[in-house]
Amino acid sequence: MGGPHLSALHVLRGLCVLLILLEDGPQSTRASACPQPCPPDSSCVGGTACRCNPGFQSSSGEINVNPGETCEDIDECEQGRPGTACGRRADCHNTMGGYYCTCSPGYRLVSGATKFSNVSENTCQDVDECISGQHSCHQSAQCHNTEGSYECRCRPGWKPVPGSPNGPNNTVCEEISFPIWTPPHGIKSQSLSRFFERIQDLLRDFKPASAQDTIQDIIQEVNNLLETPGDLLTLPRSEQHCVATILLTGQEQILRELSKALPNGPLNFRTAVGTELSLEVKEKGGKNVTLRINQGKMLVNWDVVQNSRGSGPSVVGLVSSPGMGKLLVGAPLVLETEEQSVLHETHKGLLQERSPVLFSDVMSAFVSNKDSQNLSSPITFVFNHVSAGPRQKVFCVFWEPTQNGSGHWSTKGCWMVGTGDTSTTCQCTHLSSFAILMAHYDVQEEDPALAVITYLGLSLSLLCLLLAALTFLLCKAIQNTSTSLHLQLSLCLFLAHLLFLTAIDRTENKVLCAIIAGTLHYLYLASFTWMLLEGLHLFLTTRNLTVVNYSNVSRFMKKFMLPVGYGVPAVIVAISAASSPHLYGTPARCWLHPEKGFIWGFLGPVCAILFVNLAFFLMTLWILKSKLSSLNSDVSTLKNTRMLTFKAIAQLFILGCTWCLGILQVGPAALAMAYLFTIINSLQGVFIFLVYCLLSQQVREQYRKWWEGVRKTKAESEQYTLSSGLLSDAPKHSVQIFLPHIPQRKSESLR
Repeated sequence: MGGPHLSALHVLRGLCVLLILLEDGPQSTRASACPQPCPPDSSCVGGTACRCNPGFQSSSGEINVNPGETCEDIDECEQGRPGTACGRRADCHNTMGGYYCTCSPGYRLVSGATKFSNVSENTCQDVDECISGQHSCHQSAQCHNTEGSYECRCRPGWKPVPGSPNGPNNTVCEEISFPIWTPPHGIKSQSLSRFFERIQDLLRDFKPASAQDTIQDIIQEVNNLLETPGDLLTLPRSEQHCVATILLTGQEQILRELSKALPNGPLNFRTAVGTELSLEVKEKGGKNVTLRINQGKMLVNWDVVQNSRGSGPSVVGLVSSPGMGKLLVGAPLVLETEEQSVLHETHKGLLQERSPVLFSDVMSAFVSNKDSQNLSSPITFVFNHVSAGPRQKVFCVFWEPTQNGSGHWSTKGCWMVGTGDTSTTCQCTHLSSFAILMAHYDVQEEDPALAVITYLGLSLSLLCLLLAALTFLLCKAIQNTSTSLHLQLSLCLFLAHLLFLTAIDRTENKVLCAIIAGTLHYLYLASFTWMLLEGLHLFLTTRNLTVVNYSNVSRFMKKFMLPVGYGVPAVIVAISAASSPHLYGTPARCWLHPEKGFIWGFLGPVCAILFVNLAFFLMTLWILKSKLSSLNSDVSTLKNTRMLTFKAIAQLFILGCTWCLGILQVGPAALAMAYLFTIINSLQGVFIFLVYCLLSQQVREQYRKWWEGVRKTKAESEQYTLSSGLLSDAPKHSVQIFLPHIPQRKSESLR
């Protein structure tokens, strides 16, 4: 019996040895085969070298491990390693010599397992925490599942508690308490008191489930008050404007708060007399939201509508109140400075001083986002209104409350995109409790007499400038530096006046209008620059009256007059065009736009030139006064004292100093100064031709020679024509009738 027992003992011992070899054998047996022991986490290869096990690598990165090297764990989850990604919605976890994957928080495997090995086993899907109860929303909030997580949002009729840690998963809410809507202080009105009593009753009995009914009741109460204002219309205008401000601002605040209790979707309501509400509540919006009512519509970007918190439903609404205009009669209109200058430029400042009149219903816009100033994208409004008359100006305005509780119409942040006979499109970069609407001014047409004087005067100046330019070019006897200055001034003024008369109103094509405006800018600047050179030359000439040698003045003027006369205006126009090319051309004229002070690209140089020329003129008169008695008799062109004095005074018109009359067109004398300014400056070309041509003895002598030459040429031409006709038409024998007094020899020779 000992034999079998001994045999079983040997078998058991062999199994134990085998288990020990299987556990430690690969390293021990192979290590015994290698020249020296292998480091941890490595194996002997071919009995000659050691190699790191899978999931490990040596510090040198080689397969063979040298003595002293160790095998380090490979981080398979490190970004960029191929073949180790766990896929979308999953997280990678590194282990010693390997890794495993788990679904990200908010996701789980379809199989219900907690781990998987690689991306091919990834079946992670979203967990609905709201259904499974795996959320931490307060009882006052509702759970809304999101991709990989959830949000806690206040229930309808509730709002986040101020000061609480309102995050997506820990929102604490409280019931909505509406702002107090009370009458303005100091205004006594039974109609207004009854209105606010009914409003407070509606708000006191408010239930979130009846939010829609409450909104409609409030709109109806506002409508009833505006349709039957009662003693409100007996209040002073300033108090009526205060009531309108309270109604507009309060209605906007109440509707914004009540709308938070509405379910998602649109809400439209219209009273019997035309008051309308168009409202929409959305969790998420598209690119734009459009609200339509009978009297217009509003287009707004969803980013503007959305709550500043960026979660939960958002509200956008539009209210049209046709009866609000009764309380806004006589309200003033405040224009921005730039718009005021544009208006005066367009209509020559002839505006009747009277209050604007409403052209459309008052439309109030409100959104959930209370940060509605300086919006990232403008809001577009389209207003339907009655047709405007030919002498009426339409504005896009809004109602802006003032510190005293009243208000006024303002154009700040609003502009008109386009207008037709019965509709106008506006854009605004802000929203609040103000009403967006249309207003107008009656504008007077331009004085027809001034227009006639302008066109007649410029036409006559064009003729005189053309004659003067031809005289300066063809009259050799007067060719000098002064003549060159007169010629360039005449050419610039001629081209500027011609372009003004023919193209100043060509505003149909904006590009062409901008080119015309730029050309006029250059030509008139060049004209004033040549006026400056004329003034400088006159001053230098007068200062050297006692000196016979004018060579220094002539050399100076010949060297610099062309570069200065044409170069300086070119630089100014180039800088203006490069900085603001879109400001060339206005809606009414092809001229410089007054916006952003762009008009000073012309007025600045002109004012400087007028000031300098006026100084030159006064110094010239002073020099003449002190030196006329001692004029050098050799200066032949300055012998006639009276003619010299007249020409000097005439320089006041030629040098453009009379343009200063434009500054005096204010107050009671504005109209008279406008006529004087137009007459004198439109005839500047006539003054140039009169002074430099007709009153010049040398030019008159040249004109006489030209006229005699023309008459002589004409007479010779007529005599030649008559003689030729007689010789060709008369018979041969008739020639002898005229030959009795011719000597015989000549008579024979003629035969």
